[in-house]
Amino acid sequence: MAAPAAQARVRNVVFVDGVRTPFGKAGPKGIFAETRADDLVVKVIRELLRRHPELPPERVDEVAIAATTQIGDQGLTIGRTAALLAGLPKSVPGYSIDRMCAGAMTAVTTAASGIAFGAYDVAIAGGVEHMGRHPMGEGVDPNPRFLSDKIVDPSALIMGSTAENLHDRFPAITKERTDAYAAASQAKYADALKNGKIDPDLVPVATRSAEHGWGLATADEPPRPGTSVADLAKLKTPFRPHGRVTAGNAAGLNDGATGCILAGEDTAEELGLPVGMRLVSYSFLGVEPEVMGVGPVPATEKALARAGLTIDDIGLFEINEAFAVQVLAFLDHFGIADDDPRVNQWGGAIAVGHPLASSGVRLMTQLSRQFAERPDVRYGITTMCIGIGMGGTVIWENPHWDGEAK
Repeated sequence: MAAPAAQARVRNVVFVDGVRTPFGKAGPKGIFAETRADDLVVKVIRELLRRHPELPPERVDEVAIAATTQIGDQGLTIGRTAALLAGLPKSVPGYSIDRMCAGAMTAVTTAASGIAFGAYDVAIAGGVEHMGRHPMGEGVDPNPRFLSDKIVDPSALIMGSTAENLHDRFPAITKERTDAYAAASQAKYADALKNGKIDPDLVPVATRSAEHGWGLATADEPPRPGTSVADLAKLKTPFRPHGRVTAGNAAGLNDGATGCILAGEDTAEELGLPVGMRLVSYSFLGVEPEVMGVGPVPATEKALARAGLTIDDIGLFEINEAFAVQVLAFLDHFGIADDDPRVNQWGGAIAVGHPLASSGVRLMTQLSRQFAERPDVRYGITTMCIGIGMGGTVIWENPHWDGEAK
């Protein structure tokens, strides 16, 4: 008779460090127009290893990379292929994952769960989206029963239309409020950039253009510093005549990649890896696809309940700004002011861009850096809405907390 298996023990999981490429504008004039998506991921993985020579490459147990459109240079099990291209040992496995906008967030929570269970000690997780090469929805074939059986309203398949639906559901969230929020996001990003808060996250990427030759991408392309509410008021509403959602109060179409190192806290101590933050709780939850932007609300409520926390325990929020209306719906639900300084203090996706599956790790990387500056804050949240009607929230603890404040 075989001896009983050793009982698995749950370990603390830590976010060691994260990096990203600059985010570019999708399309033929964007900085990454002629750069492969998998090469963006390779650059991120190599930079993580370069920044942490204390991590032997052979100690990486898994590479999880998300992409929403898993074809072309975002296909072929990109976690494995990018790991090989980045020079990791061939013994290091990898896989691809998809949860639309929350792809990288799911890559983190899935890999972190493996670490907590004891299957891994160290993992690299991240995401990529090259929306210039692969527009959202490219090559998909939605089952006609979604509409014929009235499982969803036709607007559920158009993300901008779901944002208009959210305005309908919450009439107190006016276009004026969303434009004001969007202008503030641009201003906060510009201020953070000027104060040196953005550049530490970025890894320069060599680019090539048949017309212009070689270049080096070192800065985000989407931001529009100096954007005013008056400027935003003039923009068209493409999803509905006389609507409220515009290109100015929503994230754009973007290219970019992100990545991070996750580890068991005991392994981080063993290897001398820094601890940026500790994983506390996470939740993914479904909502009506027609109002997918409300997803972060129940996902956050569930994550808080599982952690034994309340919204008052949260000192910093990184909320993905797919649309200003969905951020404001979250804030209104929890009684948080539009301009609360705890929220997206370095700006958000309306300014910096939202390369779909990559964005979750951008939120985490920024929260980790903010924790290092804020020993008065114990808990922070990264949260986002997800296409086809979902929300995702991850709660993190600040290892630098001084024990005297929330």
